[in-house]
Amino acid sequence: MRLLILGGTEFVGRAVVDAALARDWQVTVFHRGRHEAPEGVSVLHGDRTEPGGLKALAEAEGDWDVVVDTWSNAPYAVRDAARLLADRAWRYVYVSSRSVYAWPPAAGLAEDGPLVESAAADAGATDYARDKRGGELAAVEAFGEDRSLLVRAGLILGPWENVGRLPWWLYRVARGGAVPAPGPRDLPLQFIDVRDLAEWVVDASEQGLSGPYNLVSPTGHATMGELLAECVRATGADVRLRPLDAETIAAAGVAPWTDLPIWIPRGETYDAMHRADVSKALAAGLRCRPVAETVADTWSWLRSLNRPLTPGTARAPVGLSEEQEAALLP
Repeated sequence: MRLLILGGTEFVGRAVVDAALARDWQVTVFHRGRHEAPEGVSVLHGDRTEPGGLKALAEAEGDWDVVVDTWSNAPYAVRDAARLLADRAWRYVYVSSRSVYAWPPAAGLAEDGPLVESAAADAGATDYARDKRGGELAAVEAFGEDRSLLVRAGLILGPWENVGRLPWWLYRVARGGAVPAPGPRDLPLQFIDVRDLAEWVVDASEQGLSGPYNLVSPTGHATMGELLAECVRATGADVRLRPLDAETIAAAGVAPWTDLPIWIPRGETYDAMHRADVSKALAAGLRCRPVAETVADTWSWLRSLNRPLTPGTARAPVGLSEEQEAALLP
């Protein structure tokens, strides 16, 4: 098959490229040139936020079976690309987010749940939830419901992660000593390895699937305790995991999710992030690898970098400061 990926040089896009190349697909990557494209692809350069930024794409010869778009900013960029490609591609796969559901998404929410309001396909950048919903609307507007696939991803982890949530935990555990271990240990998590997401996207493209899909592991695919234990195992560090309950963490002024990445105490936000209904994706072939593999491969990737990754540089900082950790572990 012939794949055009808009992006394709970082986290999710790069994993999709790798999955497609492994199946001997012909892959074209359209990107801004800020990062080196993977080997084995055809490259087109352009910045679709700039006037004339789609020129190279418009002038490229041929057409494609599938377009994959991971854009997470102003929806008009998805609109312009999708309109340009509507007669040159069979299917448009937009990697969206479960953030498109109206807040707070209830535990067990499926794809037919209520969505954020005031999103538009032609909008400029507003906030992440409405930008992603606007991207969905733009894809469907250009390709129709039968030729557009909306991948509503949850928490994504794995190699090439450019947010830095799992990398922060790995780096912190690797330093050794007493490490905060937010609990309870058996707190179920819901995330997806980026490579499992990519394989599902490629499978779904071959099958011609359309419509929205929540794409994340079943709740409890791993627990917080298992995740931290695998970080210890992967790094081989001399670590003392110090169990902490939600009350102690809150009293220290430490924020879930940002200061302690991935972890959220039980409640409304936890239900929204870690209790989605993924039965539709599972029925469509979603397979999730063990958490041990996700953690070990992420650590191997981090060790291969020429310089340490700074967690959070792609968006906002993540992880505890030294002062916060001292307050948690007096």
